[in-house]
Amino acid sequence: MSRHILVIDDEARIREVVQYALEREGFSVSAEGDGAAALARAEAGDFDLLVLDVMLPGVDGLEICRRLRRSSSTPILFLSARSDEIDRVLGLELGGDDYLSKPFSPRELVARVKAILRRGGASEEATPSQSLRHGPIALDLERHQICCGALELSLTPTEFGLLAALLERPGVVLSRGQLMRRAYDYDNLVTERTIDTHVRRIRAKFRPCGLDPIATVHGVGYKAAEL
Repeated sequence: MSRHILVIDDEARIREVVQYALEREGFSVSAEGDGAAALARAEAGDFDLLVLDVMLPGVDGLEICRRLRRSSSTPILFLSARSDEIDRVLGLELGGDDYLSKPFSPRELVARVKAILRRGGASEEATPSQSLRHGPIALDLERHQICCGALELSLTPTEFGLLAALLERPGVVLSRGQLMRRAYDYDNLVTERTIDTHVRRIRAKFRPCGLDPIATVHGVGYKAAEL
């Protein structure tokens, strides 16, 4: 089944370039240029991923992400003509999965979209029973579901992938570089701070459970916490 992607950008030229590049790869693509209309469509529609421009008239991309993250873990790839690190970090803090600065090549955009979807998709070798357990935490790798005791949590594909990488090797410390390679399987400008941002978001989502699933090993990286 074709993956359905919503492209949100107020520049018609950008929408056309992105739509053409993704449709050529077999994706089903819809497009919006207005922030408020895009938010309504994203909330009502069943999309596998959003390509979301930060600078939109009316309701901007960051606000769209903020509102969607109240109830949805649909992956988001941010686009922006601004390359300041603070904008990239803010987008990730709000729940974005990746960030691509304009101008960009269609090939790189497609690579990032595919990488995000791979992180959120089922493994070809996975079975419905394949899961990871760590204390009260259970990750269903096939269904991309995570429970902490009786509470089901909602993680973005990147957050899910990072947590799975740690729980797969309990007690083993993974450097930020190793986690970056796990989450981003292409050459880009991801920084160690990006990984720290995702870790903070994972920790925040586990607060209702009263636990922190990730232990920081200062000067080295992260590992699964002892629970």
